[in-house]
Amino acid sequence: MAQIDYPEPIRALIDELKRMPSVGPRSAERIAVWMIQHKKRNPLELASALERAEDEVILCPTCGFFARDGGCDICDDHHRVPQLFCVVEQATDVLPIERSGAFQGYYHCLGGKLSPLDNIGPADLKIGELQRRVRGAIEHHDSDETVEVILALSSDVEGEATSNYLAEMLRDLDCRVTRIAQGLPAGGGLEHADELTLMRALQGRR
Repeated sequence: MAQIDYPEPIRALIDELKRMPSVGPRSAERIAVWMIQHKKRNPLELASALERAEDEVILCPTCGFFARDGGCDICDDHHRVPQLFCVVEQATDVLPIERSGAFQGYYHCLGGKLSPLDNIGPADLKIGELQRRVRGAIEHHDSDETVEVILALSSDVEGEATSNYLAEMLRDLDCRVTRIAQGLPAGGGLEHADELTLMRALQGRR
């Protein structure tokens, strides 16, 4: 007898779900079956939300955070401190810092971190864009106000290497370069830190 399996549309759905981070074959199967037969399922609404996100959401060409064609909520906020930049690895690192309430400046998302083993070098990150933004802020700031760049990268080997590279790169510019204070777990990223830890880390930067 032939082995019985799910119909092809369900197998295709499972295959797509398996491509998501942290979703293994068994989890993908459970999610797919739930989406097909649970009474609270809303597959059409889910499909519509995915389509809208695909069509309408972009990465801000200035800071790299999630935005829409109409603009970026962060870059369009003129109440922020124009001489203060916080450099993070990914767009997802912005919200934990925002929720801490300890930072009132602008962000710059690099799009990753230096990793020679993965063939990720300076040209693969938005480092040139950071230089241009900092230079622009220096040219337009008042003489008694210092432009500060806060490096809020993860504390693993790649994050440390990236922070050291950026600090060296920014050394010749007329700006202050700081790093968030220790307090994040060794080898961990911002997405795992609670709001209080992030607030203390930002307030205790050196």
